Amino acid sequence: MEFDKEIDARGLNCPLPILRCKKGLSDMAATTVLKIRATDAGSVKDFQAFCKQTGHELALLEEMEDAEPKKEFIFYIRKRSE
Repeated sequence: MEFDKEIDARGLNCPLPILRCKKGLSDMAATTVLKIRATDAGSVKDFQAFCKQTGHELALLEEMEDAEPKKEFIFYIRKRSE
């Protein structure tokens, strides 16, 4: 999936991936896509809830099973239209 900006939140635990996401989205234009890489297993539910509460779209979630040293989650979040 194409994206406009990428944030690496691997190795960070809740709530840091969400906080990095919020900061990243703050200076992006409406409907652009932010890619976030995370390793915290709880981030899946966190990003789903974040998008539901804020109106942003979780456009795609990829799980990389073979990522080292642990599973990696890649989120593509489309910023809501203003």
